[in-house]
Amino acid sequence: MSQPKIIAYLKPTCGWSQGVRAILRKYQLSYEDRDIINVPAYREEMIRKSGQPFSPCVEVDGEMLADISGQELEEWLIAKGLVQASDRPVDVPTDQGCSGEHHSEIPVRINF
Repeated sequence: MSQPKIIAYLKPTCGWSQGVRAILRKYQLSYEDRDIINVPAYREEMIRKSGQPFSPCVEVDGEMLADISGQELEEWLIAKGLVQASDRPVDVPTDQGCSGEHHSEIPVRINF
């Protein structure tokens, strides 16, 4: 199977984004990780390309998969024949957001 061109529009610490990253690692797929929080131009690009503001979004060979979970991405990759199903475990959930505890651990700095 040839390597598809993948651009992933992700948040640095989002559970949904971590699930997408886990699936891409599971299948050893190279991808460009575009941080939509720290690089506003990437968020604007994601909205323009996907037609909506929700993430994660993953573009595979020019086809935009909007507001997709890692589980949905895996199912799509298998259905398209881009990967073969694997029992290899992943290190994070692929079908849920962050827990409340996760966000309480992230330091916040407010500048006035």
